[in-house]
Amino acid sequence: MTESKVTLRFAPIEPRLIPPLDVGGFTPLSTTDWPGQLAAVVFVQGCPWRCHYCHNSSLQPRQSECGRDALAWGKVLDTLKQRQGLLDGVVFSGGEPTLDAALAPAMREVRELGFMVGLHTAGLYPQRLATLLPLLDWVALDIKTEFEDYKAITSVPRSGEPVRESLALVLASGKAHELRTTWHPDLISEAALMRMARMLKSAGAQHWVLQGYRATPVTEATLGSVERTPPDALVAKLRHIGPALSVR
Repeated sequence: MTESKVTLRFAPIEPRLIPPLDVGGFTPLSTTDWPGQLAAVVFVQGCPWRCHYCHNSSLQPRQSECGRDALAWGKVLDTLKQRQGLLDGVVFSGGEPTLDAALAPAMREVRELGFMVGLHTAGLYPQRLATLLPLLDWVALDIKTEFEDYKAITSVPRSGEPVRESLALVLASGKAHELRTTWHPDLISEAALMRMARMLKSAGAQHWVLQGYRATPVTEATLGSVERTPPDALVAKLRHIGPALSVR
């Protein structure tokens, strides 16, 4: 009696399909979103934080949550193809772009077109940021306040801890970067800024940007309508103890 051999055949597993990037807006040309570069800006829809001074609150919900049709990523790519040789790079902003699983594939498509790639992020998802860093030429990371006090700005408990990890990743990567803090005296005290300056310099940060508060109809109710610009005396102190500092 001979044994028969049975060969089991399995259907190939299809790779998981990732929906296209959830685009909430597109700027074909910007001279400010990536300093020193001519860039297009892709605004990715969605952010779980509710920062008091957010200028892009319309980008906080995902498209599925707000009932709007996403701007087709394919149309964005078509526009970028027409701007090859005219732009230096493409910045992915938000919302919080690292929220979207399609961000890495989108970045690869942009690189294949010959553009440099930049990222604006608040550092919510350090593990995702780690996978994106090899695709990036430049990253702007928000450092909103001292890590222990993030809830006062984001309304989310312990939201500073992932940012602490994201900061370490960005600095260890050696990528060109800027760290950005929006200043309002009701949200960040002078003493807190001084401690942040020392911490960032000790961590090895090269470029820190202090942004003034600019009111929007949404933020006026809580933070007032008067624009807040960091006083010259405060800026001088920060420059003395912290990393290279720019004011916007």
